[in-house]
Formats: sequence, C-alpha cells, structure tokens
Amino acid sequence: MYVENLKKSIYELIVETSTNLPKDVRRAIAKATQSENAGTRSAMSLATITQNINMADTQVSPICQDTGLPTFKIKTPIGVNQLEIKAAIYDCMVLATKNGKLRPNSVDSLTGENSGDNLGSGTPVIKFEQWEKDYIDIRLILKGGGCENKNIQYSLPCELEGLGRAGRDIDGIRKCIMHSVYQAQGQGCSAGFIGVGIGGDRSAGYDLAKEQLFRSVEDTNDIPELAALEEYVLENANKLGIGTMGFGGETTLLGCKIGVMNRIPASFFVSVAYNCWAFRRLAIKVNPDSGEIMEWDYQEGDKIDFHRENQTEDDTDAKEVISLQAPISEEKIRQLKVGDVVEINGMMYTGRDAIHKHLSTNDAPIDLNGQIIYHCGPVMLKDKEGNWEVKAAGPTTSIREEPYQGDIMKKFGIRAVMGKGGMGARTLEALEEHGGVYLNAIGGAAQYYADCIKSVEGVDLMQFGIPEAMWHLRVEGFRAVVTMDAHGNSLHKDIELSSLEKLAQFKDRVF
Repeated sequence: MYVENLKKSIYELIVETSTNLPKDVRRAIAKATQSENAGTRSAMSLATITQNINMADTQVSPICQDTGLPTFKIKTPIGVNQLEIKAAIYDCMVLATKNGKLRPNSVDSLTGENSGDNLGSGTPVIKFEQWEKDYIDIRLILKGGGCENKNIQYSLPCELEGLGRAGRDIDGIRKCIMHSVYQAQGQGCSAGFIGVGIGGDRSAGYDLAKEQLFRSVEDTNDIPELAALEEYVLENANKLGIGTMGFGGETTLLGCKIGVMNRIPASFFVSVAYNCWAFRRLAIKVNPDSGEIMEWDYQEGDKIDFHRENQTEDDTDAKEVISLQAPISEEKIRQLKVGDVVEINGMMYTGRDAIHKHLSTNDAPIDLNGQIIYHCGPVMLKDKEGNWEVKAAGPTTSIREEPYQGDIMKKFGIRAVMGKGGMGARTLEALEEHGGVYLNAIGGAAQYYADCIKSVEGVDLMQFGIPEAMWHLRVEGFRAVVTMDAHGNSLHKDIELSSLEKLAQFKDRVF
C-alpha cells in the first residue's frame, strides 16, 4: 500500500507542478501587472500570461509546452528506501507523459532519438539527501530549455560589456548578476527569476544557483549582505527596460535569490540560473509510513486575482489588429512594420531544430511558399478516435534556428516565422532581401495558443519525435507581434542597445 500511495503522491506532484503555478509566483506576476502601463506590448503580454495561467489551472493542462528536464530534490529520514522512491518516480514520469501532463523531452545526445516517455540516461534528475526529520520532502522543478539556455557563469575577475571590470568582491558579483539579466533579454521568457550561486567549482556553483530557485520568492536572505544585494538587483534590473518578452517595459525581473559557498583560491565563479515567468516548482511532505501527502509547499495564501484596475478586457484594443492568412504575398508582408499586432487565421506549420536542419539539405514535405513556420514543439495526444489534438502549444526560443532560418525562408518561399525572443543579423538581412517578417508570440502561453488551434490537419517527419515533427495546424485568432520586419527593423536589436545603455549607469561601485 505504501508504494501505491507513494506513486499517487508523486504523480500528483508532477501534475500540479506542470499545471498549477505556485502562489508566491502568482503574487509576483500580479504585482507586475499592476506596475505595467496599459495599452503597451508588455501589458498585452502580461494579460495573455495571466489568462494562460488560469486556463492551465482550470483545464489541468501544462502551463508551458516545454516541461523541461524534471529535477527532483528529495530528503529522506534514515532507513527510507530511496530505490523505491526512484522507481516510483520513473513510473510516474511515464504515466504523466502518456497523459499529456509532460512533453516527451528525453533525447539521446548521440542519435537524436526521443525516448518518448521522458526516461533515459540522466533523465529525470533525481538527487537524494538524508536528514533527521521524520518525513520525506520531495521538491520538483520543471525548468524549460529556453530559460535553461540563458543560464550563465562568470569567472572573476572579468570584463563585462557595459559595466567594465568585475573584481573578486561583492561589487564584482553585483555586476555579474546585473549583466546576467541584460544578456537574457527576452529569450528566456522574461519577466523572469534568477538563482545565483557564489563560489564552489563550476558544477557546484550551478547546483547552488538552481538550489536558490527552491526558495520562496518572498523570503529574506539570512546573510545581511546578500539580502541587500538581492533587493538591489530586483530594484535596478527593472530599470533596464527589457520588459516582458523583451518588448520593453517596467518589469524585467520578478525575483532574485543568492547563495554562497566556499571556493579554492584560484577560482571565483558566479553562476546564474535563469528561470522564465512560468516558474514551475512545488514540494510535498510525504508520510514515510503511508506514502501519502501530508502538506504542500509554495501554495500558502489566498487565490490570486490578476485583474488590474486600468486593464481593459483586451490589452490590444488600443492597437489595430492585422489579419494574416497564408499563403501570404510579399506585398502584404512588406506592409507590416515592427510593433504591428497580427492575428493569424488558416494554416501554419511547426518547425524546430530538427526540421530546420533537415530542410537545409532536403526538400520540404509540403509546399511552404507563402506559409508561416511556427517555432513550436507542442504537447500532443490522440483522442479516442485516434485523431491528434493539441494539449499545449507555446513558442520555443528562435535564436537556435539562426544558422538556418534565412536560407530556408529564401529556399522555400516562407513569408513569416514565429517564435519567441527574436533572431539575429543573418535572419534580419534575409527578411529584408526576401520579404519576410518575424512574429513574436507570447512565451509560455501554451494553453492560450492551444485554444487558438482548431484542428490538426496532418504531420510530417515524425521520425524526429513529437516535439520536433512538422505539425500542420489550422488556427483562428492566433495573435503575435511583428518584432522584425522586411525593412531592416528589429525591436530585439533596439531593446538590446537601449538596455545596454541603461546597464552602463550601474558601472560605478555600489557595495
């Protein structure tokens, strides 16, 4: 009975972590919605984010389609069988994936093959520790790839763009943390949270940084110097103007937590673990005799009301919404400009890393002339009739496709690509030459966008696995913002330059 109860408890933890955002995180997002100016792109993004949070909760579906590499941190009383807990976690991972609560994310690094059930060498991550308390503490974080790729580690002393030299002291640490927020821009689905690890070796530093993400957003550091530094970073990182999704705005960072450990004389690392707004981590206290849940962590407090006094029913109502339906002509695309809000109706096709690599050397399985490619790895399940349905479908970070994107657009006549975080100079040049645009969808809004997908019309290249296949999607009212246009303009480039100028104001010593 213990094992069955344990499996039930762990499965519930996985489902809740994927679908129900912690209340301390909700309170941080609610505060951000109050501070953002109405009618802006960031206000629109926050309105979409809060709607998505409520939809995921109500429908018990993933908040974000990228359920990441699940990491369990477990503390057990002496005498508890840790092998039983590990076996239970494996069974629950398989079941949660089968039921669409997790996306199959475990990929063989050598063959590229997706295991399909989230199990494989090193996945999930499970870390045990013994303690003298009389209950089992199980903590889980689902950290997606977009924010994981914006983690960064500094070796002091070093030179930092905009900030100059960072030395081996607390002020040098301050500069590194500020720079870490700047370098993430909107690619990690800002507004975000950061955990910082000072000291250790390279691997221990990152472990310490990720450990900080298990702290409550609202706690206070026990070390006065670090408490002051956390407060400083949270206040001043929001002066960089990066904003939600990197669109510009008042809120760039929602939380900063810092830990410290000893180091060897030759090394001084500052490690930063960046987490997106979809900050999915929960914890349960489990009875070691029955396997049942005794208590939940991070869910204290009342239900969060996301309503903002100056929020309209639709935060895009102040802007004209331009309808796009593929195939789109070059003439129509060249009429679009940075800042335009578009609404897609009709067909679009998903394409991520494997698809872009494939298209660079192979023909497309369908005619892509005038079409829209969506950088997305959805969560997909078959219904009782055997038809595919979309369970979660937010955008992935686009910059990974930079080596391929421009050439593929020109090769196949693609007129629009959509993802999050923007793309680089090569793609921008191709957009101007070819007549194309980049559309920024709202990162993490997997339920909001899944609701816009009315049917799955087909799928190609399934050999790459569900997240990497090319899905043919019929959509209605699928909204995004033009952030790179066919005239050489890039909102991402503009925000990066302006935030670098603002970063420079924090060059002088503070601590």
